[in-house]
Amino acid sequence: MLRLTDFIIDCPDTMTIAGFYAEVTGRPVKDDSDEDWAGISFGKIELAFQRVDEYRAPTWPSAEHPKQYHLDFEVDDIEAEQARLLGLGATLQRDHVGPEGYGFRVYTDPIGHPFCLCRNKGVVWDGDEPVWPSKG
Repeated sequence: MLRLTDFIIDCPDTMTIAGFYAEVTGRPVKDDSDEDWAGISFGKIELAFQRVDEYRAPTWPSAEHPKQYHLDFEVDDIEAEQARLLGLGATLQRDHVGPEGYGFRVYTDPIGHPFCLCRNKGVVWDGDEPVWPSKG
């Protein structure tokens, strides 16, 4: 058996960056979070933040300190989400949205980790969940 339980992100200040992603996702920071480890639960998977002394932010797209990972968030209204996330402290880095409104935009969080807002053609929303078209 193999089960993904956590996705852990290094950072200099766990509570600040966990607070940022809590606002991004609309999910609360876990009550047992502290200055060394903070988490946000997504059911059986936790997005976690671990304090690292001498943290060095990625310098994407430069390879000097590579990004190492990024998060993708599928959205139904990329313009509204962009305005909200910029207000939370994200920074737009690249825009790859075409004239029909599909594609992705790359942002960095307040400490330099890249993430994307995506709007994929054919995705429909069932309540709060995106449903991707079948690949068959």
